[in-house]
Amino acid sequence: MLLGFETSDDAAVYQLRDDLAAVLTVDFFTPVADDPYDFGCVAAANALSDAYAMGATPLVALNLLALDSALGTEVAGRIISGGQAKVQEAGAFTVGGHTIDDPEPKYGLCVFGTVHPQRVVRNAGAQPGDVLFLTKPLGTGIMSAAHKIGEITDVDMQVAIDSMKELNRAASEAMLEAGAHAATDVTGFGLAGHLHEMLAASGCSARVSFEALPQFPLVWDLTCMYCRPNRLFSIMDFAEPFTRVGGADEDEQDNRMSILCDPQTSGGLLVAIPPENAAAFETSFERRIGRPPARIGEVTEGEPGIITVY
Repeated sequence: MLLGFETSDDAAVYQLRDDLAAVLTVDFFTPVADDPYDFGCVAAANALSDAYAMGATPLVALNLLALDSALGTEVAGRIISGGQAKVQEAGAFTVGGHTIDDPEPKYGLCVFGTVHPQRVVRNAGAQPGDVLFLTKPLGTGIMSAAHKIGEITDVDMQVAIDSMKELNRAASEAMLEAGAHAATDVTGFGLAGHLHEMLAASGCSARVSFEALPQFPLVWDLTCMYCRPNRLFSIMDFAEPFTRVGGADEDEQDNRMSILCDPQTSGGLLVAIPPENAAAFETSFERRIGRPPARIGEVTEGEPGIITVY
């Protein structure tokens, strides 16, 4: 067993032989999109992301589906079809899975992949001087909350859904080329929570530029309106001891903190790249996906896990 849950990594890693290790992960959640097919795509991309964050290649996936049987097979088929499309895009195979009758829909995947034991990218390993990159915009939680109460339109929300459907394959390939020291995907604990885990495991701190953080359109206005998902508040309480947020006044600091702590669904990769390879990572990622990654800050010496936002 090369890696378990001791450093809050994204997947378990089990060595099979000197040049091959198995990567195992599982993830599922309740709907984040009204369309069953989109929901399946997002859930599958989210589950596959854990393997990509470790630098692994997904090979096989199993469906995990909970659905009210009264909804019939058409809805189930649409969800699974969405998941299957993303697994195929990843170059992997879906080989069955398990379903249960449940009044609250849930869907996701159990994913098996492989990686060379010496090329596993972990949470731990970031070093002072490393450049921090984020590969997708922030704000899926805030956008979802706003959409549920009619503050934004379906068209507005589709921008976030399309981002959630995007695989982190390009980011994974680019970080391997650039010799990433550490990586994780940004999901339910927000950027602040996942960066803290990386820094604590690595024995480092970090400085982050708030202006450099990528955000979906409308997210800043929405959070200033206090349109936030319920879980965001508990994450803010969790992150307050290790996050130092600058700003013109308390309101601005609070709004910035909400962006940092917004729980993401199928967010981007957060990657620590050696400074001499930062430009190569930017070039490699943009060549694959058509946009540059966001250069959000740097790893620094200091109290492990502390994040300073300026």
